[in-house]
Amino acid sequence: MLKFKPSKVTLAMVSGGLMATSLPVLAQNADEQAAEQEVEIIEVRGIRGSLQRAQAIKMSEKSIVEVLSAEDIGKLPDTSIAESLSRLPGVTGERRNGRTSGLSVRGFNENFVATSLNGRELLGMGDNRGVEFDLYPTEIVSNIVVYKSPEAGLLNQGIGGTIDLQTVSPLNTTERTLAFNASYEENGDEAANPDFDNNGHRLSFNYVDKFMDDTLGLALVIASQETPRQEEQFRAWGDGNYATDPDGNFIIGGHDSFVRSAMLERDSIAAVVEYAPTDDLKIQFDALYIDFEENDVKRGLEEGLIWGGVNYTSTNVEDGFVTSGFYDGFHSVVRNDGLSQEAELTTFGLNIEYAINDDWTLVADFSTGEVDKDIIDVESYSGVGRAGTDGRPTPARSWQQTSSGIFFSPHPTLSDVDYTDENLIRLAGPQAWGAPVIGADAQDGFINRPTFEEELDAIRLEVNGVLEYGIVSGLTAGVAYADRKKEKINEGDYLTAPTYPGDGPIPDVLGVADLSFLGLGGVLAYDSVGLYRSGYYTETPASLVQTDRLGDTYTVNEEQTTVYVKVDLDADFGGVYMTGNFGLQYVDVDQESFGFSTVENAQGFVEATPVSGGDSYGDLLPTLNLSFEVAENQFVRTAMAKVLTRPRIDDMRPNARATFAYNDNQINSADPSNGPWSGNSGNPLLKPYEANQFDLSYENYYADDGYFAATFFYKELTNWHRSTSILTDFTPVYIPSLHQDSNGNAPATLNGFVDANIDGFEGFVRGYEFQASLPLRLVADALDGFGIVASATYLDGELDENEEAGVPAGRVPGLSEESYSFTAYYENNGWEVRISGTKRDEFVTETRGTSLALTEVARQGAELWDAQIGYDFDASGIESLKGLRITLQGQNLTDEDDVEVNLDDPRLVVRHQSFGRNFILGLNYRF
Repeated sequence: MLKFKPSKVTLAMVSGGLMATSLPVLAQNADEQAAEQEVEIIEVRGIRGSLQRAQAIKMSEKSIVEVLSAEDIGKLPDTSIAESLSRLPGVTGERRNGRTSGLSVRGFNENFVATSLNGRELLGMGDNRGVEFDLYPTEIVSNIVVYKSPEAGLLNQGIGGTIDLQTVSPLNTTERTLAFNASYEENGDEAANPDFDNNGHRLSFNYVDKFMDDTLGLALVIASQETPRQEEQFRAWGDGNYATDPDGNFIIGGHDSFVRSAMLERDSIAAVVEYAPTDDLKIQFDALYIDFEENDVKRGLEEGLIWGGVNYTSTNVEDGFVTSGFYDGFHSVVRNDGLSQEAELTTFGLNIEYAINDDWTLVADFSTGEVDKDIIDVESYSGVGRAGTDGRPTPARSWQQTSSGIFFSPHPTLSDVDYTDENLIRLAGPQAWGAPVIGADAQDGFINRPTFEEELDAIRLEVNGVLEYGIVSGLTAGVAYADRKKEKINEGDYLTAPTYPGDGPIPDVLGVADLSFLGLGGVLAYDSVGLYRSGYYTETPASLVQTDRLGDTYTVNEEQTTVYVKVDLDADFGGVYMTGNFGLQYVDVDQESFGFSTVENAQGFVEATPVSGGDSYGDLLPTLNLSFEVAENQFVRTAMAKVLTRPRIDDMRPNARATFAYNDNQINSADPSNGPWSGNSGNPLLKPYEANQFDLSYENYYADDGYFAATFFYKELTNWHRSTSILTDFTPVYIPSLHQDSNGNAPATLNGFVDANIDGFEGFVRGYEFQASLPLRLVADALDGFGIVASATYLDGELDENEEAGVPAGRVPGLSEESYSFTAYYENNGWEVRISGTKRDEFVTETRGTSLALTEVARQGAELWDAQIGYDFDASGIESLKGLRITLQGQNLTDEDDVEVNLDDPRLVVRHQSFGRNFILGLNYRF
């Protein structure tokens, strides 16, 4: 039978150097190829080496994949895993507060993308299963493989795909390596807050070596970083809804806008130990520990404009939208908000491979992981005096609506208020905000302090080997068991200053936060988190009167057993060599969740009742991958599969909340859709998101570092989750003495709608992906060292309308209809130059709203450009500098903004964020 044999360079890339990863399957393929053809292992560093190694893996895979490879030990092309991945076709990055953190694969955001480390599911540090990729150190990564078409042996699957982070395999490396990386980072914008810097640093140490006659291997990574972030943000009140004036024109209702400064600190340790005492036995142990902390402050103004009952005059209206005017009469709230996030991730894995004989191998794999995350989000209010105090001045300004929100200027006749005057500004709520439990004017701040704990234990037993029968060449069979638990405790407190019912000066003023981007001077800056932690405020638990505290406190348990069989295929059809695999997975799931149902009692306090729920079910997942070498190094690949994504964890809570609106118009309405009753509920019975998918790809590898490919895929969404309003009878929670209008009348209806996610919805996503890597030496010898890598992705899809459930057509979270990436590079004589850009258009995502809850918003997309220049002193001929590399990198060179707009009218800017450029000077020294 004809066997496909890659070129010597391709084989060398797969067999050794940085491409020697920890994945047993890849190592097995490399061993088989090495047995067929003995070659010298070549290690190529830098940009071109990275492209060659990535191409070698992509070429040798039977599935449709994208690959990213490190340029050197501990050095990905970018400072963030998310930034590097976002340059791959079909993969788009999402900036969150200035950092590329989220990822979408083929139009599905990270909640629908599985992530693994050396083939094992990797825990995230967020609210759900999705991974925030910028929180994982790039230094631990040797390769990243994005599986777009699954196979039965791939246990961690998602509808979007699977991203597998792969560490180095020390026993397969060619030489002992010591590498030290150091970088200095600076934001182009000066810190607008006086207690934060605009610079940071990054340090890492990589060590790889073999001992005991190459039977024991060790890879160790220690990394530390401090990354600054600066931001200017305008945000409109109303979750994307603007107010309307008496003539029906849209007009800004209010805003809370601020300058943010942040510092992300992360320390991590990763280790891989491999031991092969005999040719038949190999033991691998890996460990990863990440200690993450981020502190940031937001300082600015919160002002109710039209919704604040101000005196206003409109001066210009365009097509039903008020674009300018002036106002006065609102007591502005000076906000000094502080956020502190702390998280720890620990994960261990043990893999044992034993060769039963020359053809069959037994594999046992054990892993455990744990994440703990705590958030402290403090709001602190100050202003011209406590609400109700006589004689307080109010600001008066003109405003102009712009593409970035609103910009203020002086009122034509009245004066503004100086919010930097320490003699004027008092630490007390200038608006009558509060709750019955503390008093209507006693809220001087608030703290959200949710905590998350997650654990995942897994075991896998597998046997694989040669099975020659017709076109069948191998068999893999196994069973895996995973036990997962995630707990959220959603606490919060009202904060009252000790001077209540009076007010007092602000303790320990730090300086002034600059608000000139709004056309304003600034506000006084102080440390609100420090005040909270010192015990300055009186704290009153919000769970006494807010149903969304215990109503969003839950524990979710999952037990998942997977049985799988995969058959490898090889055949020769008249000179067209085919490889592939066919497989089946059966996934059996037991899920159970615990929480609370909450409602107000007759005294206005929350009553909570423990509730639980769950379900058991199974899914059969067939997969087929076929690859045809139609000509030398040219492949047509096709794949078909049923894929699934486990339900979002926050949707699986059993909690239910009932709320009553104390508004006479609603209380007296007999229409449930306009009545006073409403609710929110989780759904512990949710089945997985499911899809049937088809892929067809053509790949032409015309050089060891050059190829082009075109891919079509279609995903039929057969089970999707949508939020639905369910008509519900609220009689069980009706309290006559509490639920009445201002005249003591009972509500006109006891029916209302409860919002909950249910499954059973359908939809589709289809797309075309085009990519090319072109080394320009193939065009002309004078262009040796120059190259271009580019991709374009075009997607179409929607969630179908369901008239019976009253749900309109919807958008898939994370889907941009068009996305592009482009990289031009030059690498020769030690010089390394790269210019890279990514662009995506509008998409739907999530942001944190009230009580830090995730809410859906639309973003307009972004175009981001980075550049890098470096020099590798290995080419200098200076012996004392051998091993040294210096790089200078600029990120977000065009200072691209992030914009969220109203889903129905893009003129209504919901949020506008500007982050500035970022510059990094790096040193890499390799012993």
